[in-house]
Amino acid sequence: MKETFVNSQKLTTKKWYVIDAEDQILGRLATQASTVLMGKNKNTYTPFLENGDYVIIINAEKIKTTGKKDKQKLYRNHSGYPGGMRTEKFSSLIERRPEKIIEQAIKGMLPKGPLGRTIYKNLKVYKGTEHPHTAQSPELIMN
Repeated sequence: MKETFVNSQKLTTKKWYVIDAEDQILGRLATQASTVLMGKNKNTYTPFLENGDYVIIINAEKIKTTGKKDKQKLYRNHSGYPGGMRTEKFSSLIERRPEKIIEQAIKGMLPKGPLGRTIYKNLKVYKGTEHPHTAQSPELIMN
């Protein structure tokens, strides 16, 4: 009788990938990055294990959106106090903190709960082309 193989955390080897966000659409980039982070691109994917890879995203300030999102999309933040809602438009947030836009888009596509929070730590987003992870010799993902 054959036994079913279940992947374990010990058997997985993590790789590093670089995605260049220049002239890419936000949602499509987030989908691709979240797939690699969760490990869905591997044939050993297990939904309840963290067997994904590390993802580095560069050129965060050069991300594109479709339609009128650059003028109309709002990012909301609440302090928890009455009247503590703060909103900021996409156009002003991309000038101030472009990394936050990509991080928030990817975080929404990851599983909710402890596993999703652990997977989210494998994401690194940087403004510009420089990143401090050259020692890991990351592979460039082509689109």
